Amino acid sequence: MSSNQQDVPKLFFIPLKYISLVTLTFQNSALILIMHYSRVMPGYDSSTRYFASTAVFLNEVIKLAVCAFVACGSRGYRQVWEGVFSKDCWKLAIPACLYTIQNSLQYVAVSNLDAATFQVTYQLKIITTAIFSVAMLHRSLSVLKWISLLLLTLGIALVQIPHDIVGLVASSFNISLRVAAAEEEVEEAQTEQHGLEGEADMNRTLGLIAVLIACVLSGLAGVYFEKVLKGSTASLWIRNVQLSFFSLFPAFFIGVLWKDGAAIAERGFFFGYNAVVWTAILFQAGGGIVVALCVNFADNIAKNFATSISILISFIASVYFFDFVVTANFVMGSILVLIATWLYSKPDRLPNTIDKEEFRPAPLQSTSSDDNSRSPRPPLNSAFNEKQS
Repeated sequence: MSSNQQDVPKLFFIPLKYISLVTLTFQNSALILIMHYSRVMPGYDSSTRYFASTAVFLNEVIKLAVCAFVACGSRGYRQVWEGVFSKDCWKLAIPACLYTIQNSLQYVAVSNLDAATFQVTYQLKIITTAIFSVAMLHRSLSVLKWISLLLLTLGIALVQIPHDIVGLVASSFNISLRVAAAEEEVEEAQTEQHGLEGEADMNRTLGLIAVLIACVLSGLAGVYFEKVLKGSTASLWIRNVQLSFFSLFPAFFIGVLWKDGAAIAERGFFFGYNAVVWTAILFQAGGGIVVALCVNFADNIAKNFATSISILISFIASVYFFDFVVTANFVMGSILVLIATWLYSKPDRLPNTIDKEEFRPAPLQSTSSDDNSRSPRPPLNSAFNEKQS
């Protein structure tokens, strides 16, 4: 047991697992808040605000530079070049294009939704990832995971349903919702508490559509990327270099040239940039690197826990900084989303069940070849000694 603790990678005597998780929690919550503020901050409107396409392009440039630097430092320039431009490198062009469109839609979403609402609704990517995993990877989900996906859908639906509809349904069942009981007071609060100029121009329907499409693209790109990684010998840093490299083409040709080319030629590439915009770009670029660290040093349960904490942080910060109006359906929906995220991250089989199955009598015939999930039964003597130790 002591040898396992010594093998854990640490930085300043702190395990990298906890460092990466704390960083991921901070990055997830701070990124959405900063991105939202950069799109609605006072002094800027739709005609003076920076172009989101340039931010997406610079995000990929920064990620490419950082990942290439780390990969070259660990493997050497020649090996990185051969690994990035290998024969199967073209396979990364598809998820790279999907991720680029997803990042662009994130800017559309945070421009039209509150940070807290976006954080909760964006967890819909768990559902899309699960669906694509079943369809493309032929992965089977347990009953618990399907229940958690159902709860997640209900929670996101509650967050997006207008409060007046929820109040009407609750009143029909003689249920009083104290948080949003007075509809007129909530509507007045929403109109008066728009402390930022850009929030008055938010289009909730457009933001919701952008989030839904972004979640579908996120699930498809993630599952396709996982399918590409299977059987691949390239390191995760090499794959990140490939993703960033191929993302430059749709980000530049579709976003910078085709979408905003005329406006950029007239006003300039860095039009509307300030310290807040640069901070949002750096946080978004660092997000991919933090996720790569979490893949190496943390498990899926810990990552989902970090995501849940970031939702709570974004909710509190939205109320404090952006005068977010709390409604009963948002609170109930957020609780369902947190519970569903926790249930989905739970393992399907408990360790006690596995231990009991290891001590069952061995079958007369060997396990069939299609049952790859179960390992051969260890000898009773070695299992007994491990249990005693």
